[in-house]
Parts: sequence; structure tokens; C-alpha cells
Amino acid sequence: MSSMHAGSPPVVICVAPNGARRGKADHARLPMTAAELADEAAQIVEAGAHVLHLHVRDAQGRHSLDPELYREAIAAIRARVGDDLLVQVTTESAGLYRAEQQVAVIRNLVPRYMSMAIRELIPDESHESAAAGFLAWAAQQAIGIQFILYTAADVAALTRLHSRGLIAVDRPHGLFVVGRHAVNGLSNPRDLLTFIADWPMDWPWTVCAFGRTEPLCLAAAIALGGHVRVGFENNLMAPDGTLAKDNAASVTNVRQMIECTGRPLATRDEAGALYRT
Repeated sequence: MSSMHAGSPPVVICVAPNGARRGKADHARLPMTAAELADEAAQIVEAGAHVLHLHVRDAQGRHSLDPELYREAIAAIRARVGDDLLVQVTTESAGLYRAEQQVAVIRNLVPRYMSMAIRELIPDESHESAAAGFLAWAAQQAIGIQFILYTAADVAALTRLHSRGLIAVDRPHGLFVVGRHAVNGLSNPRDLLTFIADWPMDWPWTVCAFGRTEPLCLAAAIALGGHVRVGFENNLMAPDGTLAKDNAASVTNVRQMIECTGRPLATRDEAGALYRT
């Protein structure tokens, strides 16, 4: 991607508009249904986003990995924005699903893009063989995988598995999660350094961060050559400490950061290339 913008590689903006845990009680504009996700997609595309990190909810508003709910949401988003927005299916367990169930939903859907936590896919050595087989199949299906990494130990695990040939991707794309779900939990931009210390220089990476310090972490990511993910899954607050208007407002804020650094905003095709690595 950097060849098109020598010295200042373009930044890809991903949006996680709802996540697995929050609801309308947390923010009235948090999308829950397929129709609301489609509305959100139109707004974030207009604001400059390239990717939607998709969670779906059941009729009671609970986190779900039901393939039919995914199909309904993806169809609604496509009907609204066409191919202007990449849709990344999440496999997050949220404490509800086992690795086998997370893999099953991807085999059922065969999405173009997906994300999966390396610690959930391979919770212990007994899962390595099945995970390697799944990742090889995903590569054959040309599914773009983003590996979710919560700690430096997760980074070490991914690089170790890659060196052993168990990760069927030449240059894995990592999502560095700075901070965590917690009451009043705040992310610290200095923690980003623990992720990139041993991250291969030519492997792409994206950052998401929790709480009102999210902008500081994203600014650090932009300055260090990474990409960004914003949205209500991780942070409901605007930079001034008030409740953010909506996910599109969070996109606008990070887009302004990007423009201030001199790094260009990625095109739709450049975003696709990043998420297909």
C-alpha cells in the first residue's frame, strides 16, 4: 500500500459501531438491528470510513454468532451502501462461544472479511491442528483475516505460530486492543509500544482503544504508521468528555487527526488490500 504514497502510507478507518456488550441504555444511537446497521453504514461511509466491524444481536439484543442474522445484516448494509464499505464479520466469543462454534460460523458464511482473537482460536496446544486447518481453508477461500491481539503475549503467540507455518497468511494483519472492557477503564497510548516492539516491520496493524483516551491512542497509532478502528464498541465519548453524537462523529474526529499528520486517507481499494492481507 505504501508504494502509492511514498513516505506516508494511507490510513484505513474501521468502525465497530456496537460490539457485543452495549445497548440502547448506553447510547440511544447504538445500532442493534439490521436496519439500524444499514443506516449506520451510510453515515460512516459519508464520514470517511472504509470498514465496518460487524456484530449482530438476537431478538433480545444479545450478542450472537447466528449466520442468518449475519446474512440479514450484510444484505441490509449492501442494499444501502453497495461495495463502498467493507464488512468484517466478528467471531468474538464474549464468553458465550467455543472455538469450534466460532469457526463453524465462518465456514457457514464464507465472508470476504473476518476477525478472530488468536487466544480464542487457539486457547491451548490441543487446538493448534484444527486452527491450522481452518486458516488454510480460509486462505483458499480468499477470506481476509484480522487477528485480534489483546497483549504482547498474544503478539508473541501469533509470531511463533506463523514461524511454525500454522498461520496461512504471508503478512498477518493484527488488531492491537489497547485497554479493556471495564468500568471507567481507560486506555494508555504508551501501552501501544508493548505491541509493536516485537511486531514484524512489514506486517500491517490497526489499533482500537477503550474509553475517553481513545483519541490519544489512535493519534499514536497514526504517528507510528498504523491504522485505526473507532466506534461505540470501545468508546462512547467525544474528545471533550461529552457523549459522542454518533459513530460518524467519531470517524470525523479521527479523520481530522489523520489529515493533520499529513498521512493520506486510504481509498476503498487500498482498504480492501489491507484487509485481504
